[in-house]
Amino acid sequence: MQNIRESIEACAAYYGEDADDVRQYLIEGQKRALDLPNRGPLRFNDKGKVHPDILEAYSTYGFYIFENALREEELNDLKNDLEAMRDNFPTEMGAQTDAKGRPALGANSKGLALQWAKPLSDPLGGTAIANGRHQVKLFEPEPKEDAPPATPFYLGGHLQFSTACLVTYGHPGLLKIAEAINGDDFTPFHEGLFIKDAGLGAAVSWHQDGDTHWDNPDFNEDIHGFNFMGQVYGSTAVNGVWVMPGTHKHGRVDIVKLIADAGTERLPGAVPIICNPGDVVINNRQILHGSFANTGFETRVSVNFGFHRRSSVLNVLGAGIHAEASIFDEDFIKQRSRVIGLGISARKQRFPDEVPYEYVPDINAQYQPVWNDKTMAALKDYNLMDLSI
Repeated sequence: MQNIRESIEACAAYYGEDADDVRQYLIEGQKRALDLPNRGPLRFNDKGKVHPDILEAYSTYGFYIFENALREEELNDLKNDLEAMRDNFPTEMGAQTDAKGRPALGANSKGLALQWAKPLSDPLGGTAIANGRHQVKLFEPEPKEDAPPATPFYLGGHLQFSTACLVTYGHPGLLKIAEAINGDDFTPFHEGLFIKDAGLGAAVSWHQDGDTHWDNPDFNEDIHGFNFMGQVYGSTAVNGVWVMPGTHKHGRVDIVKLIADAGTERLPGAVPIICNPGDVVINNRQILHGSFANTGFETRVSVNFGFHRRSSVLNVLGAGIHAEASIFDEDFIKQRSRVIGLGISARKQRFPDEVPYEYVPDINAQYQPVWNDKTMAALKDYNLMDLSI
């Protein structure tokens, strides 16, 4: 991995006369991020409950970094699966086959699968996509002359394509975090891989993920759920997600006004999420966040998967962003939640030395899912039932 200083210099060079300001912004943001008291290992008290310091820091800042949450073998499994998936990517955007002539990954999927973007672009900013939540377009650096016309950007529903991702989904420590925040009857949300290749990765404009409950009289800081972001190669000030700490508590942000008042898209007070390989971030969906185009030397791949409170989705009309809008009744939620049990089963087989997580809805229903080749194949297009709010 290149020295981060070299990546910062490479990034700043794309900004011309703003290079000095960009360099300073990245360096100062990195320092502020590392000074925050919201990182450390997964910790539990003597009763097996999540340590209250973690929950307090997460509530205060809207994100927390679990250092070395992924086992070394687990990280290697993820890398191997990522290489295999990349080997099966379409030869170009819209192609039905990969470079070896095989049916390309996701080519026959009905749900959200592999998305592409122009290198270093901001494909969502200032558009009506995702209900217009990306209100402004970020600066789009000019890619190198040898850059491809499009680059992989996001892979939705990764659990159907990767056993390693499913095993991480069943991580007992992370599922205990989900229970502590969302209750023991928590539900899934959506899963996907963010791909930010070095020198190519597209930007994701400043936004808040929540869509449905901003005007809910019972609005609270956790009503739109959260995402875990497992870091396969690490995350830096250049290629990583930036957040505005604490903004998850205060409702919908007028991003256009915020940037106009600041006079720059490089928002004062924002910090990058700095991670090593194997770290896992919990990121509140309501926090204001985004990422700049990856003009540095390091690739970032984030294994994302999120969870909701059952009360946030039960009998609610979905937002229609990650899947078609549906009313999430009890049966719908039950069907979508079965993937949690499959993840637990897959992890139990991969890591029999661990104490597996016990998902209360499955215990109450006396449902014992078993992961195998047949159930893995049955996950095809499971993300058509994503609980998007």
